[in-house]
Amino acid sequence: MKEQRTFPDWEQLYQAQEVESMPWFHPDLDPDLEKALKKLDLIQGTALDLGTGPGTQAMALAERGFQVTATDLSVTAIQKAQKQAQEKGLNVSFVQDDILNSKLDLEFDFVLDRGCFHVLPPERRQEYVQVVSHLLKEGGY
Repeated sequence: MKEQRTFPDWEQLYQAQEVESMPWFHPDLDPDLEKALKKLDLIQGTALDLGTGPGTQAMALAERGFQVTATDLSVTAIQKAQKQAQEKGLNVSFVQDDILNSKLDLEFDFVLDRGCFHVLPPERRQEYVQVVSHLLKEGGY
């Protein structure tokens, strides 16, 4: 019998801890993302960062010239990331959103997910794929 994984209350977690103390905090562009951007020759365009958490990847993309929308379930995560982006003078659109009940009505050249898919219940992952595919521009990644 497969054991069901449980995940924290994301809002409570972001209220209780500094983002820099979280195990998924990575202040720089993720090396795998950097490699993918180079391989795909993506140097600009619109990007969506799903489950942005501390927003570091969204900010790193904005620093590289992407127009970035970053979403998270946690209002507190969004507020903290927005504050950091403002302090750095970066223009990132941070939005509280649930990808499985998304209110997004834009299309993106590129969708990044470092913090969302793997925490979804397996039975909802196909739904996630369908929602994300509708958010991608034709030919998007």
